[in-house]
Amino acid sequence: MYKYDEYDQAMVDARVEEFRDQTRRRIEGHLSEDQFKPLRLKNGLYLQLHAYMLRVAVPYGTLNSRQMRKLAHIARKYDRGYGHFTTRQNIQYNWIKLAEAPDILAELATVEMHAIQTSGESIRNLSADHYAGAAPDEICDPRPWAELIRQATTFHPEFSYLPRKFKIAVIAAQEDRAALRWHDCALRIVKNESGEQGFEVYAGGGMGRTPIIAFPIREFCPAGQIFSYIQAILRVWNRHARRDNIHKQRMKILVHELGEEEFRRQVEMEFEHILTLGRDFPQAEYDRIAAHFDPPPFETALSEELDRSDPDFALWVDRQVAAHKAPGYAIVNISLKPCGGITGDISAEQMELVADLAERYSFDDLRSTHVQNLVLPHVRKQDLYAVWQALDAAGLASVNLGLVTDIIACPGLDYCSLANARSIPVAQQIAERFADLDRQLDLGELKIKISGCINACGHHHAAHIGILGVDRKGTENYQLLLGGSGAEDVSQAKITGPGFDETGIVDAVERTIERYREIREPGERFLDCYRRVGMDPFKEAIYG
Repeated sequence: MYKYDEYDQAMVDARVEEFRDQTRRRIEGHLSEDQFKPLRLKNGLYLQLHAYMLRVAVPYGTLNSRQMRKLAHIARKYDRGYGHFTTRQNIQYNWIKLAEAPDILAELATVEMHAIQTSGESIRNLSADHYAGAAPDEICDPRPWAELIRQATTFHPEFSYLPRKFKIAVIAAQEDRAALRWHDCALRIVKNESGEQGFEVYAGGGMGRTPIIAFPIREFCPAGQIFSYIQAILRVWNRHARRDNIHKQRMKILVHELGEEEFRRQVEMEFEHILTLGRDFPQAEYDRIAAHFDPPPFETALSEELDRSDPDFALWVDRQVAAHKAPGYAIVNISLKPCGGITGDISAEQMELVADLAERYSFDDLRSTHVQNLVLPHVRKQDLYAVWQALDAAGLASVNLGLVTDIIACPGLDYCSLANARSIPVAQQIAERFADLDRQLDLGELKIKISGCINACGHHHAAHIGILGVDRKGTENYQLLLGGSGAEDVSQAKITGPGFDETGIVDAVERTIERYREIREPGERFLDCYRRVGMDPFKEAIYG
């Protein structure tokens, strides 16, 4: 993983002291809340319903054990003993005291972490494939490119005060494990007919009030020109964006209003101009960064055999373990979705256990995912049983990856000042309703995602079954959506009809799933069944 040099460390340290002074002035009354708000947001600090929330950046989802232990320490010392992993691969703390926020940032800086640009009108934390560097289907490890773009855009003077937030994702495989086309700017590493490496570029995606799937703006951008192309996209948006209306400030709205062809034309014109300046990154800078991502020293001649005599272990392997590019190794998915638990939450003790496992069994490498789980990317198959035993003892061995209880959910009205309805209790009730593992396995891949408001932090637009919490005359109400996907078969979920109360939405989900079970063809997953038969059979089951 990337290691700070003296300049990186100096910048982060300076930012901490700058924010310490800003916080002191706020507490002493020299700054009003309106004056302080843009300053704290640039440092990942939100004012929520009950306390401040701090969102810590986990660039492209990569952590080491030292960093994870520091996150555990922060959870124990400054919060209530836990943290919450988000759909942007970050971690949040929900019970932060304002006076202690600078101290937390100072502690993060000691392990090469920060909260810069995890909120506010900026380029947010870059996301990437959580299997990066381990997946057998990738062209290359996409993280050096993500790190290069992160460094090039952080504190970039032209893009420090954007019209709205801007999200970028980078992957290097055909299988989309990062919800690529739901981003403002999406990059897939590809090779052209000559075997040259470059980028397939998408632009204009996003969820929220107006969900739009990113469109392919360029089939192939040479690798050495990618930052210039991203600059061109940002410049066109920055130049024309509706800064007068918060609901029309995202780039997707500009793309929609200009049209894809006109937006592409303007980007290409700007791109050609930038190229004449000769200011793209030097190859030596990419090489410097890429050196931090050399593959681990994998052992050779390892056995591929597993002792599957323990049925619980065998079941966990089948569901939670993915293929690795190195013979004798595997990718371990750690579920943060125990039945009845809170999606994405992890205790300080569990963080320390995962840090120990990463250090001992995964070359000191672990990942957070956009579906609110964790990954140990490089585990020897002969160590899987020991890893499973440790996870099982810590309550981290749920067997539900991609199943109906592997629910994505935002914190909702239990914490968030923007939410209209609670997400956590709905997720818990659905998980408990489908707790029987045999039933989950029979249903197969089924992705439920819940948002407590229109901002869509729970990705409900990209769900096979989505739930959106809304305010209906002062009461919590839930809309049901069907048919979305955040994978390579990307699609937008559609609203089924009138909403439900908390109990009603759980019943509606079950009726939807039971109708799928009745009409599916052999081996057909829920999403494919929906696409085959359409909405009507499900509406009949839901509403009668």
